[in-house]
Amino acid sequence: MEFRAHGANPEKLYEQFGIPKPEKIYDFSTNTNAVPQRAGFVPDLRAALEDYPDGDCIALRAALAGEYGLPAENLLVTSGSNEAIYIIASYAASRENLLLQPVYGEYRTALEGYGARTRNIFSLGEAEGAENAAVWLCNPCNPTGALIPDAELDAAAERNPRTVFIIDEAYRDFVWTEELRGAPEILPNVVRLRSLTKIYDLCGARIGALAADEAAVKKIKARQPEWSVGGLAQQAALWRVADKTLKSRTREYYAREIPRLTNALNEAGFAARPTCANFFLMEIEDDEKFIRFMLARGIVVRHTRNFAGLDGRFVRIAARTSEEDDLLIAAAREYAAKG
Repeated sequence: MEFRAHGANPEKLYEQFGIPKPEKIYDFSTNTNAVPQRAGFVPDLRAALEDYPDGDCIALRAALAGEYGLPAENLLVTSGSNEAIYIIASYAASRENLLLQPVYGEYRTALEGYGARTRNIFSLGEAEGAENAAVWLCNPCNPTGALIPDAELDAAAERNPRTVFIIDEAYRDFVWTEELRGAPEILPNVVRLRSLTKIYDLCGARIGALAADEAAVKKIKARQPEWSVGGLAQQAALWRVADKTLKSRTREYYAREIPRLTNALNEAGFAARPTCANFFLMEIEDDEKFIRFMLARGIVVRHTRNFAGLDGRFVRIAARTSEEDDLLIAAAREYAAKG
């Protein structure tokens, strides 16, 4: 059976499987932050709905500059990181694009939409010595939760100055296994993507950012539609970025909850893979059987059939609140007991 390409929108999965949708759905297929956000946001709806938004996102860029430790000139706010992916892909037709697999499938979709050549690689070393190429990767990796050290990526970029490295750091703020450096290194052949939708739980707002040298920022901005980032999205992001406790609270929560959840699943007879982020892979013998079983109990997990090298041998699970995770654990134990 062909599954939907992405997680989220679980209603579509219920429809595809022909399973009646329960009154309450627990979505473990989308990797958003389960930690409570700063309360008290009251949007200015008149301004958001009637006024043109700031096309340069000046206030938000200033806030992100302070958050990332970078000059605002090195930042561009986008309508989700997907907008940045598609704009960068629009420049990629003349390059060979190396996708470090397994990885987020939208890179290939965007590249192929612009007629660009793509090739899968399964280690960073396979990109060594490439000429007029671009390497696309997610760090931490979606879907595995593995992390390549910053120094290793910087060194690869410096050794290969004719290769562009597009490093998607959508889940960087979730890393709980180690301390990461603060300000990113700005190199002329590196573009770093950040998603504000994951850490700040703003998926519906469609807002993200990228960090690069000024020349790359200007080049990408030249193909960004004017006013692509809506006023309401900017307001919401400004409010949540101002919460200076969120990132530490997030790391503290997942440092407790991910081991608790994965240990419980391992004790039930499953094999959850190590991770540094807020999601993980779990090996599964029959993914469709498991997914159907969980859907019937209102629990949605993510298949891996469209990830190169995984091919449906795993499901991806994002940790939610501890109460929701307990429901997942109970359902998994029930599945294991039924054999």
